[in-house]
Amino acid sequence: MDNWSTSLNADDEFEKLVLRMNPPRVTGDNASDRKATLIKVDSANKRGSLLEVVQILTDMNLIIKRAYISSDGEWFMDVFHVTDQYGNKLSDDNVAERIQQSLGPRGRSFRSLTRAVGVQAGTGRTTIELTGRDRPGLLSEVFAVLSDLKCNVESAEVWTHNSRVASVLYITDEADRLPIEDSSRLADIKQLLLYVLKGNRDKRGANTAVSVGSTHTERRLHQLMYADRDYDTNDTDFGSTSDSMKPLVTVEGCADKGYTVVNVRCPDRPKLIFDTVCTLTDMQYVVFHGTIVAEGPEASQEYYIRHIDGCPINSEAERQRVIHCLEAAIKRRTSEGISLELCCEDRAGLLSDVTRIFRENGLSVARAEVTTKGSRAVNVFHVTDPSGIPVKPETVEAVRNEIGRSILHVRNDTHSSSTAEPTSRFSLGNIFRSSSEKFLYNLGLIKSCS
Repeated sequence: MDNWSTSLNADDEFEKLVLRMNPPRVTGDNASDRKATLIKVDSANKRGSLLEVVQILTDMNLIIKRAYISSDGEWFMDVFHVTDQYGNKLSDDNVAERIQQSLGPRGRSFRSLTRAVGVQAGTGRTTIELTGRDRPGLLSEVFAVLSDLKCNVESAEVWTHNSRVASVLYITDEADRLPIEDSSRLADIKQLLLYVLKGNRDKRGANTAVSVGSTHTERRLHQLMYADRDYDTNDTDFGSTSDSMKPLVTVEGCADKGYTVVNVRCPDRPKLIFDTVCTLTDMQYVVFHGTIVAEGPEASQEYYIRHIDGCPINSEAERQRVIHCLEAAIKRRTSEGISLELCCEDRAGLLSDVTRIFRENGLSVARAEVTTKGSRAVNVFHVTDPSGIPVKPETVEAVRNEIGRSILHVRNDTHSSSTAEPTSRFSLGNIFRSSSEKFLYNLGLIKSCS
């Protein structure tokens, strides 16, 4: 083992010793704030402490209304004003205990980034990671490949931003629902997905690799997007988010204290704080102090940061990079278009069929959350029109009629009340379908329909 690895292990063991001697202390307070529950976290400081706490609160579906962060020296203290998803104080007396257990000897969840396409086996499910250039019909092609290879998608998340796409998929064998561990089969899956991702237009290319370890899915998506440089504002190809969605991010010096001050203002939404803290952490910055207010339609975040080497931001190029990366992290979850929810019995090829119908009707998937609960599939697709115009109500109704009106619903959208019938089967989707199906036919994944 080399000296660098030995040093890392020694640091790891020292942190574990410190945490055993000074375990995190989490307390809940329902009396101090009449609208929210206060969660106070005190612990020995270690890199990533703030992200770990925010990640736990987010995973518990708690909404952070206010937060005060302080982590100078060897100790950190965070105070979070939180509610449940409905804006109510927490009634569960065990929340603080659950958070404390999660912060304890759980092990570190911070994994360095590897490659653009990865397959990880041996964790109950096989994990596939994908990054590449987004294009209409891409997700349909990916699911078609997996279906043809007899893979069942247990769950998945797909993000697109600024013409790039990242996805983490958890798959099992279609026949026995067990992890896929055969090395030659995994190699075939990776190679075919790589062909799909590259297509003939990906200027940046793609790589394949076998991933090791595991990480938080949404954090991994941020890492994949960041590594793929989706924050590069020079990329104005298909999929760019409109300027109207752009948050206000400022990065300024604080010379007397040796910090850099980052301010973020944008419309509030769930998981916003996780996205910004995750990005700062993965960019190798440490938040020493912070104030967060998200009690209205707009959220305000202020962070006093330094790089892990102890230096503040000291160049204009670095300042601009932080601004662009935070803007990208916020916009990755902000999808224009509409949300369609599919709830039905799971079956082989379901995702391939559904996304094919989207493509045939000219809809592109901007984001997707795929889950399987027992024998039922619960999937949410955020869809847009590839040309940038609003999705037409008749298109939505055509898709619902073809998939099944009782199982596909529009979430929080006026299209759900439309009864218009589709006026034509000709659409952009049919154009994209011909090129996509030719591509899949050349790979030997579908049969000719002629």
